Amino acid sequence: MAEIVQHRIEERIPELEQLERVGLFTKKEVKSIIKKATALEYKLHRLILNKEDFIAYIQYEVNVLELIKKRRVHIHYQFKREEIEFPIIHRINSVFKRATNKWKDDVQLWLSHVAFCKKWATKGQISKVFSALLAIHPDKPALWIMAAKNELEDRNSSESARHLFLRALRFHPNNKKVYQEYFRMELLHCEKLRKQKKDLEKAEMDLGEYEFSPEILSGKLAEVVYKDATGKIKEAEFVISLLNIAAIFDFTKELQDFILQDLQANYTEDSLTWDFMAKRELEAPGAGEELHTARGRASDINRREERCCQVYEEGVKTLNTEPMWTCYVAFCLERLKRKTNVQELKEKRQERQLGVLQRAHNSSLLKEDYYKNWLQILLSSGDAEGAASVAMAVTQRYSQSVSVWCLSLQTLMQLGSGDVGRLFQEALTHVNPKESLPLWQLLVKWSVANQSPEETEAVFKRGLLSVVAAVAMEMKESYLDWSYSTGGYKKARRTFTSLQENRPLSKAFFTSMVEIEKELETPKMNNLRDYYERALQEFGTADEDLWLQYLQEELGTIGQPENCGKIHWRAMKFLEGESLERFTTKFTLIQTGHL
Repeated sequence: MAEIVQHRIEERIPELEQLERVGLFTKKEVKSIIKKATALEYKLHRLILNKEDFIAYIQYEVNVLELIKKRRVHIHYQFKREEIEFPIIHRINSVFKRATNKWKDDVQLWLSHVAFCKKWATKGQISKVFSALLAIHPDKPALWIMAAKNELEDRNSSESARHLFLRALRFHPNNKKVYQEYFRMELLHCEKLRKQKKDLEKAEMDLGEYEFSPEILSGKLAEVVYKDATGKIKEAEFVISLLNIAAIFDFTKELQDFILQDLQANYTEDSLTWDFMAKRELEAPGAGEELHTARGRASDINRREERCCQVYEEGVKTLNTEPMWTCYVAFCLERLKRKTNVQELKEKRQERQLGVLQRAHNSSLLKEDYYKNWLQILLSSGDAEGAASVAMAVTQRYSQSVSVWCLSLQTLMQLGSGDVGRLFQEALTHVNPKESLPLWQLLVKWSVANQSPEETEAVFKRGLLSVVAAVAMEMKESYLDWSYSTGGYKKARRTFTSLQENRPLSKAFFTSMVEIEKELETPKMNNLRDYYERALQEFGTADEDLWLQYLQEELGTIGQPENCGKIHWRAMKFLEGESLERFTTKFTLIQTGHL
């Protein structure tokens, strides 16, 4: 091993001598490089190789390159690159190659090699790296795309890029992203040829020796890719994505028309087709003179939106489905949210939105999410009767949805409806008890604000009987807080005493009682001890913070510090695993005054 390392170091001598001779590095710095390089080389020739050693070696060599680059700028010396930088770059490439041969599955290592090659202008090497990488990882479409883009953008070889895309499609015949990038590549190639032809014509050069096929210049190769892609992937969303790519280029009008015709002829069973065609109406040209005034612009926008709606109307006649209505509603909502100072346009958009929401609801095809928007519009416009009607209707349509019941009940609470109490009872019979916690929280909030203390207490007691642990625990905590706020300390203590043995219990139930006790002018330490002891019976094996809070109470003004030793001993006995480790660390910090 020593002979190999020595040979490697000797290979460096010519470049190091040059570095010293031209004044980029001092003699001392060269010696330092030799020493560091020797240590790194030894690590690369161990019996058991470590990936981190290869990375460290590469990083050191790259740092040397960066330093040489800065020194060159500083002393204005730009010669002898073949004798100085090239050997270092070659050496880094060799180390990368050894590393990727050893750890073939580490894609990030391969990509680091690619990034190095790009930065240090060894583009010829990139193709070799990608070739080796794709031989090992042909199952990753993103790598094929990266390799093809490299050939097109960095090596200016559309032929090589096309070849890579065709190979990628053998492995991934139905991959949308590969087809999209292949389609884009053909259009970029076409654009480049058109630019070359234009430059030659501008220079008045003879085009005889250059071949510019009219078919290729008009994007026929991209059309071939499109036909192949849509023959395998028959989805409107995919077709639209290709149309959007084609729209980036200004010479693709014929291609865009062809794709549009295909979309309209073969994909009318997809709501995305109608959505796309409708929104295209917004791009129609303006109406000339009237665009100079705000009212004129608003009138023009309204006409465009009406044309969009006409397409949507056709869509819902042809395709009366929830996704189709969703597209229509979403479009109207997006237009309604747009700001305008013209009141007529605002009113027209709102009227249109409400009409579409109502019709979608009547068809039982309005998505749950849009009822919230509907209610907000009705409430903001002061239509209380309409809002109440929608709130009741949506609970019939989505009777098992907790979020729908909460939304409807909040609306009716806001309107001061007398049916709220009855509807709460109805809601709890329809929804899954495991998901009913938000309903109970809302019910408690409403009862506290609108019912007598006796009725509210009855609500709490009913909630305490829930078989769902989360509901029962939440009710205990809320009941305790309510008892304190309405009846003071004595009532809170009675409530706590009556519930402290009824499982399930939460830590917050006990800590709330601790805080209530501490709010008294003269809190009793014996009561605090009772609360902590009861809490530790439930959570003492896993919650180190409870023990620490107990210890801090004893260390406080009303506590007895001599009790801390016994509490600490019990904590060490009860706590397990990571909880015990955290307790030990935090207790040490408390003792040293750092916590």
